[in-house]
Amino acid sequence: MNLDKAINTEARGGAAGAASCEASSQPTLGTSTRVPEAAWGQTAPPSDLAREASEGERNASPVDAAWIVGLLQAGDSFFPTGSYAHSFGLEGLVQEGVVRDRATLREFLFRSVLPSLRHVELPLAAHAWRAFGAEDWSGIRELVILSSALKAPQEIRAASVNIGRQRAELVALLRPHPLATEYLRRTADGGWPFAAAVSAALEGRVLGAPRVAVLSGVYYSSVASLLSAAMKVLRLGQNASQSLLTEALAAAPEIIATAEKIPVDEIGWFNPWLDIAAARHETADSRMFIS
Repeated sequence: MNLDKAINTEARGGAAGAASCEASSQPTLGTSTRVPEAAWGQTAPPSDLAREASEGERNASPVDAAWIVGLLQAGDSFFPTGSYAHSFGLEGLVQEGVVRDRATLREFLFRSVLPSLRHVELPLAAHAWRAFGAEDWSGIRELVILSSALKAPQEIRAASVNIGRQRAELVALLRPHPLATEYLRRTADGGWPFAAAVSAALEGRVLGAPRVAVLSGVYYSSVASLLSAAMKVLRLGQNASQSLLTEALAAAPEIIATAEKIPVDEIGWFNPWLDIAAARHETADSRMFIS
């Protein structure tokens, strides 16, 4: 099955059922996301640089620095959440011959990975960030159960649970906080599944990070982790990987802004070919990644 046919079977749906994806927002093969001027390493006009530097000096605070470095720490491959041991279905697609080079990887990234972030992981994190702020534990329970239900392949579901557990436990260990302690207690007592996006929101709340910063961290770590995995299963160099990462990051503001507005009952994204490939990966004769 070729990539165009495979990925065009994607459908988005919430609790009310499947709905069609907004094709206009997803670049196709051979096109690129339009990037604002000076966004890809271009030098901004001197007057803009001076104004931004002045505003940064006036508005920066030690509190900002604390949550910034905390989010950087959480998004680093050195941070032991286990995310870099997973390809989240990519290795299965490579084994099936669906993703085989930079061009097909780019199409998979823009037509499946980024829409999944827009319609699932980022809205889950956004709602969890709000719920933790209000200590809405019934809302948190609903979100972790929804996160698990939306991941049909056992490998991908287990990956989110394991990463979510490790991240939540690290929050409680490295930055002891009543919110993290209570979340772990309720999860244990209620038998709730862990969810990577929800634990990211928990960490953001403990750090005091604003919602958009938390979502940006989820976005970056998800894309960077995938491309890091791609370099291990494809003939893909560092420059090619970084160019794809830069292109994906340029789409982040629009994707995050859209994700923040998605209500809970519309969270969902479904790509049957990815699910099939991930399920086949579970019984593959050999594999490099856990998922």
